[in-house]
Amino acid sequence: MVMVGRGRDILTGHSAVSYKTLDEARFDILSTPRREILEVSCEPPVEGVQRLVGVRAGGHSRAILSEALADEEASGAVIYQLLDDFAGASLVAGWAWSRWTDQWAQPAKSAEKPKLPKMVGICAGFRPGASSLTEEGTPRHDIQSATPVPDLRNPDDPEGLHEWPEQEGVGMRRARWIDVWREGDDFCVRAGFQDSATDPDGGRVAVHEYRLNAQVDARTRTLQSVQADPRILPYAECPAAALNVQRLTGESVSTLRRAVIETLPGTLGCTHLNDVLRALADLPRALNVLE
Repeated sequence: MVMVGRGRDILTGHSAVSYKTLDEARFDILSTPRREILEVSCEPPVEGVQRLVGVRAGGHSRAILSEALADEEASGAVIYQLLDDFAGASLVAGWAWSRWTDQWAQPAKSAEKPKLPKMVGICAGFRPGASSLTEEGTPRHDIQSATPVPDLRNPDDPEGLHEWPEQEGVGMRRARWIDVWREGDDFCVRAGFQDSATDPDGGRVAVHEYRLNAQVDARTRTLQSVQADPRILPYAECPAAALNVQRLTGESVSTLRRAVIETLPGTLGCTHLNDVLRALADLPRALNVLE
């Protein structure tokens, strides 16, 4: 698996036409199909990033990332935001093959045939008894929902996104964005993300898309309100997770990475919605700039 991450933070003027680039970064990762990092590089270079080599994506990788890039995490640097998303983005990346072959979900041939993982209880979409599960507790790939999606770029705003190369062949992309502005005593937040894959017939097909609206108290920097809007999800049970996000109301934005995991574990949350919510932990950087 080859993954490239690109991102930037910009401050727009009142006209929303001119802007100043505050931070931008890129990473290149080569990993095994099991999401074990074989090689990693960053631009600009970051001390400590080589500690990720040999680590498998998941909760453990995020703990190591937090230790290795502690300064970047504290400052809300773009490179930390990008690398933090490797765990979630790599988890869903294999879905891209579903657009290109009917055999995508079958385990690879080996001396000892691996078993598909049991997913019961890991999220709202896989809660016990859900239609998304087989009798053995593994995911049902035959009933997954997905939909063709247009290009996220606005043709009237060519500078609205950073470098956005076209993908050829089998490819997956996670696009993520957060917009913040101030209104009176609150900061307003609009966020979202989309997981989409290339399609052999052209264009892209998405399997996940969420939008998020939130208000943050400018003085206390706590969530005053938060609403999740599920747009595209693979199973009928998945949208139920959006009903629980209000449990985070009153939480400090600086502690969201921990609070999301503790407040919305298992069937209370959604792996992908939780990634969107955890990303709001980077809001303090934006709030400092706006103030």
